[in-house]
Amino acid sequence: MDTPILDFVRRYAASGTARFHMPGHKGQGLLGCEALDITEVQGADALYEAQGIIARSEQNASALFGSRRTLYSTEGSSQCIRAMLYLALTHRARGTSPLVVAARNVHRAFVHAAALLDMQVQWLWPEESGSLCGCPVSARQLEEVLSQLEAPPAAVYLTSPDYLGGMADVTALAEICHRYGTLLLVDNAHGAYLHFLSPSLHPLDLGADMCCDSAHKTLPALTGAAYLHISSNAPESLAADAKGAMALFGSTSPSYLIMASLDGCNALLADDYPRQLARCVADMEGCRRKLADAGWQVQSSDPLRITLRMPQGLAGKTLADRLRSQGMECEYADEDFLVLMLTPNNDPSQLERFVCALGENDRPVARPRQLPLACGQQAISIREALFAPHRLVPAEESLGCICGAPTVSCPPAIPIAVSGERIGPEALELFRLYGVEMVDVLCDFDC
Repeated sequence: MDTPILDFVRRYAASGTARFHMPGHKGQGLLGCEALDITEVQGADALYEAQGIIARSEQNASALFGSRRTLYSTEGSSQCIRAMLYLALTHRARGTSPLVVAARNVHRAFVHAAALLDMQVQWLWPEESGSLCGCPVSARQLEEVLSQLEAPPAAVYLTSPDYLGGMADVTALAEICHRYGTLLLVDNAHGAYLHFLSPSLHPLDLGADMCCDSAHKTLPALTGAAYLHISSNAPESLAADAKGAMALFGSTSPSYLIMASLDGCNALLADDYPRQLARCVADMEGCRRKLADAGWQVQSSDPLRITLRMPQGLAGKTLADRLRSQGMECEYADEDFLVLMLTPNNDPSQLERFVCALGENDRPVARPRQLPLACGQQAISIREALFAPHRLVPAEESLGCICGAPTVSCPPAIPIAVSGERIGPEALELFRLYGVEMVDVLCDFDC
């Protein structure tokens, strides 16, 4: 597969052209990559008016993923989330309402998009919660919610895989959405690689209408590289207007380094990547068996993640510190879980180091924690709340206040309280558990 963007920036770097244009480093600097970092010079195309090398590269990506259209983001999945929600609302089917039904474990980028779009949201809550990161939604639950609405929503929105690796039954949920005439959108930020498994587990291949992938999370691409995918089964109007939607939320100075990495990634994916992925998945499955044999509680997760539930008397953050002291850095840790993300770019010996570092677990298995559901009353809209004056208060003093900006660390960037909600005692309990010390609340409303 050709790599038109990567080839162009390499030729330009080697040409010796006097750079009387942006950026200011002029192809020189301390990082060593500046020569490849260009702007929209003649022949370089432009991301949001793509007709040349960028258009060809995106077409290559569309062919690889089997989509109607795939577009590049140099600003991560956050840009794609805003764009696909905009598309869902502006192209909603006749008879649907301007409402999005969303599983509660959304990334805060979803909340920001809801404010920018003045979007109505109805939350899907899990039947029981063991982590802020997860929100399993059953087909029965979704059917019940949709059947009770006066009109179908513009879209249903899911996060799959979630931060712990939990995966939704996208096939069953898509079938229900389409029966009600609504779109299924999936935040697949952690699952770009899923299309290259055999069989594919990618949301597009399981029935989703649109999804975002953070290429940089699981594919060999630079941080910030992401895709917006439009399914071949989705309405043509979504694909036709997708570039304009991305432009609405994107910088007019997209990074050519990031675009070149997406372009080069196409060639790798079209070559030996599926075989490398299969080998990595097999190695990780073997690692999970060794961990289980050593007494560790391994959670079900997507294939490129190892998620451990902590035994009694050991916090995930403590175990993460132990690994860090031995030269290993995990993806995420909280009181109850420790998460590793691997790709074919990890050497298999690193898995062996991890297993050896953990050793035998002789602590008793912890009972799964049941967390309260922080179903705060929506006092004002998300947009009103985010655009109102805010102040920070200690979390323990926020009871009864109205949430301003969602306050949560990244990772996992999943809000405990959403903008416009009145903070209840359940939220306070979650603030304590997840170490949230200060909360952003509205100034003009009494707590």
